[in-house]
Amino acid sequence: MKISEKLKRANDENRLSYSFEFFPPKTEAGVANLFDRMGRMARLEPDFIACTWGAGGSTSDRTLEVCSTAQSVHGLETLMHLTCTNMEKEKIDRALKDAKDAGIQNILALRGDAPRGQEYWTPCDDGFTHASDLVSYIRKEYGDYFCIGVAGYPEGHMDTPDKAQDLQYLKAKVDCGADFIMTQLFYDVDTFKAWVKSCRAIGIHVPIIPSIMPIPTFQSFRRIINLCGINVPKAVSDTLDEIKGDDQRVKDYGVELAADMIRQIRESCGISGIHISTLNLERSAKLILEKLDVLPKQTAVSTEGRKTVTWATLRDPAHAENWDEFPNGRYGDARSPAFGENTYGASQPLATSQAAAKWGHPTAAEDITTLFEKYILGQLDSLPWCEEPLQTETDTIQQQLKQVNRAGYWTVGSQPAVNGASSQDGIYGWGPEGGYVYQKAFLECFVSDKQLPGFLDRLRADPFVTFYAANRQGDFITNVADDEAQNAVTWGVFPGKEIVQPTIIERVSFESWKEEAYALWTEWEQQYAPDSKTAQLLRDIGERYWLVNVVHNDYQQPNSLFEAMLP
Repeated sequence: MKISEKLKRANDENRLSYSFEFFPPKTEAGVANLFDRMGRMARLEPDFIACTWGAGGSTSDRTLEVCSTAQSVHGLETLMHLTCTNMEKEKIDRALKDAKDAGIQNILALRGDAPRGQEYWTPCDDGFTHASDLVSYIRKEYGDYFCIGVAGYPEGHMDTPDKAQDLQYLKAKVDCGADFIMTQLFYDVDTFKAWVKSCRAIGIHVPIIPSIMPIPTFQSFRRIINLCGINVPKAVSDTLDEIKGDDQRVKDYGVELAADMIRQIRESCGISGIHISTLNLERSAKLILEKLDVLPKQTAVSTEGRKTVTWATLRDPAHAENWDEFPNGRYGDARSPAFGENTYGASQPLATSQAAAKWGHPTAAEDITTLFEKYILGQLDSLPWCEEPLQTETDTIQQQLKQVNRAGYWTVGSQPAVNGASSQDGIYGWGPEGGYVYQKAFLECFVSDKQLPGFLDRLRADPFVTFYAANRQGDFITNVADDEAQNAVTWGVFPGKEIVQPTIIERVSFESWKEEAYALWTEWEQQYAPDSKTAQLLRDIGERYWLVNVVHNDYQQPNSLFEAMLP
C-alpha cells in the first residue's frame, strides 16, 4: 500500500501515523538480530518501516534484503531509500526493478552523499545530478506505481545557505512528482513549524513527515548533530550537559523530549505522520509511543499467509528488547543491529583548503607523528579518525600516549585501565548512580610494516596482552585463538541491574572498522593534488602501515599496556 494512502487514512481518522527507520547492519549477526527485532516491532503496528541506502549503492543488496524481509516475513509496508550519487543509470534501473519485484511500492528519492574518498561530488555518465532528476525518471519509467518521497531540510541544506532557494529546490522535487516529504532530523520545533508554514506559502501541499531521533547516548547525539549541522535549543543542550555522564538518564530524557516534540508538532502543524529514526534499537521507540498513548491495544500479530522464519538470535528472549541499548560505536557488540551506529564512518571530507589549514601539507612520516602528538596534547581538535577532542579520561595517560606516538605508533583509539571507579566519578564515571565501573587498558594504532615484527614480538612476550593486526591488503595476524572471542574491555556493575558491557573488542568488529580506517587514509589523500608530495606520502602510508588493536587484560596494573608496547 502506498504511504500517501496510509497518511490520508490516518488524517481522515484523526490518528497519528508512525513509522520506523533502520539502516543495513554491518555484520551477518547484526542482520539476523535486526530481523528478530523487526518482528517484535511489527507488533507495534507501524504504518511502514524505512531502510537507508549507502552512498553510491554501497549497501544496495542489504538494503533490499531488509526491505523485502520486512515486507514478506513481517508484513510491514516498506519505504526503500534510493540515492543517485555516483549511481549509473543501470544501477538505478536494477534497484527499481528489484524493488518492484519484491513488492516494494514506496521509494525515498535522494541525491545522497558522495562515497568516501571523493572530495567533490560529480554525477556519473548517464547519471543523475539532483534528486529531482531521480523523481522525474521514476515517474517516466514507472508511472504512478511507486509512491515517491523526497527529503526536506527544516534548517536548510548544508550545501544551500540560501534557505529561500532551498525551499525552491524542494518545490521542484514535488513538482516533478513527489508524493510526500520526509524531513532531516531536527530538535528545534519552532524552526520546524516556521519551515512548514513557508512550504505551504510557496505552494507545497503534499504531506510532510517529520523525522524524530530519540537521543541514544550523549556521544552519539553530539556526533550526529555535528555531522548534520543541526541546531540544538539551549534548553536541550543545558539539560544534556547536566546529565551527560549518566547514559540511562540521557536515554530517558531523549524519550521525553521526542514525545514532547511530537505533541507540539501535532497540535500546531496538522501533521498526520511522524518517522522515528531508531538507529536499529527498539526500546526508545516503544517508550515514545507509550507516552503518546498510541500503541495498539492488541499487540498479537497474525502470521497467516506469511513466511515463517526462525532467526539465529543470540540472547535470552526476555532481554531481547534491551540487551544492546547502549551501543558504543565501533567498539560495540558486533552482534547488535546497532553496531557501528551508522555514524563512525559518516564524517564528511574536508575541502582541500580546510584540510590544509587544519593538517598542513605533511611530506614525511615525522610530520604525521607531529600531527598525532599535537592531537594528544590538545593542540589539534580532530584527526581524520577522531572527529572530536580526546575525552577527559585520556588526560591520565597523555604522557604515555605521547611516548607511543613519538615511537611511530600513531594512536586512533585508547582508554586507561580502571579498577572499580564510582559511576559518579568525574573522569571515569558512567551509567546510573551507585555503581562501579571497570576498564581494561587498550589502544589502537597504525604501525609501519618495518616496525611491526618487533612490535608484535614485544606484545607476545606479555601473557596478558591480546591483539589483532591487519593491513589494507587483507593480511591478518592475532594471538587470539578463538575467532569468535569477545573481550569486554569496559563494564559496569549497578544496583538492580545485570553487568553492563558497552565496549567489546572482537575480530568481526575490528575487521569492519579496519575498512573504514583505511578509507580515511584515502579520503585524506584525495584532499590534495594526486601528484603532490603530501598525497604520495598518505598513499604510501595507507599501503604500508598496519592497524593494530592491543588490549592488556590485567586491569589492576594501569601501566602494563605501555610497558609491553614500548621498547
